[in-house]
Amino acid sequence: MPQRTSLADADCAIAQALDVVGDWWTLLIVRDTARGVHRFDALQEELGVSRKVLTERLRLLVDAGVLSREPYQDRPPRYEYRLTRRGHALLPVLIALQDWGDTWVMGDGEMTATAAEASKEAARVHALVGTRLPELRLLDHDGASRDPVAGTPYTVLYCFPGAYARRDAYPPGWAQIPGASGCTLESCTYRDQLAEFTAAGATVHGVSTQRPDEQRAFADAEGLRFPLLSDAELELAAALRLPTFRAAGTSRLKRLTLVVDRDRTVREALYPITDIEASVRAALAAVRGAGLPGE
Repeated sequence: MPQRTSLADADCAIAQALDVVGDWWTLLIVRDTARGVHRFDALQEELGVSRKVLTERLRLLVDAGVLSREPYQDRPPRYEYRLTRRGHALLPVLIALQDWGDTWVMGDGEMTATAAEASKEAARVHALVGTRLPELRLLDHDGASRDPVAGTPYTVLYCFPGAYARRDAYPPGWAQIPGASGCTLESCTYRDQLAEFTAAGATVHGVSTQRPDEQRAFADAEGLRFPLLSDAELELAAALRLPTFRAAGTSRLKRLTLVVDRDRTVREALYPITDIEASVRAALAAVRGAGLPGE
């Protein structure tokens, strides 16, 4: 491994952080462990990196307290690498980099809560079909820890930018952000068709990056009868590389819908969503088995 240059500016937190994660492989390892890839061979296959380089980067991240090394087999000894609390704290950094890349490298710099159908961002979401949602927990609007995937045959996860109980709670200029408006309509449409989803064997979960208390106020105001889940720590966004945008200083999920089966496999991904009511109908058709692989 080439000699690492120490960034010895002891008073600069940016320099000190880059001393840990400044190598691009390290952040990609954090990205993939957040996605549920924990074993050496799987990480090597995913990243296409040499065993030597991967061994060195994993050692660095373990020594820095970003990853923990946990045995899963005795003979021969094998280990899994999992994010520590310090590692989870890097997820907003990954999401900020992704958002910057979507906006400024692959996009035109416009702040938007949606994307073009032919965009690389949309292709990334559509590529989730057939992948597995890793184990994680989110707080529901009552503050209880909950698996976003229910025990029913299907779970519909509709991700939305933000919905508030009071109109004056929305960030300034919200209505002018393409794709941001419509979260109340979306939630109320799922509310009104909840019995049909239930009859089809599906649980409905709404997901935003809002705080649980904000979600609770909105759920009460609109009479929602299903949980809203808070991804304020961006764990779901990082696990699935979901598209985000920033408004009022907060990373927010772009509007998309995933249909996930009880084995945690994504069976349908709807993005971009330009017709909210049509997207709810499409999610219902999906859980009824229309057009799903293997159905």
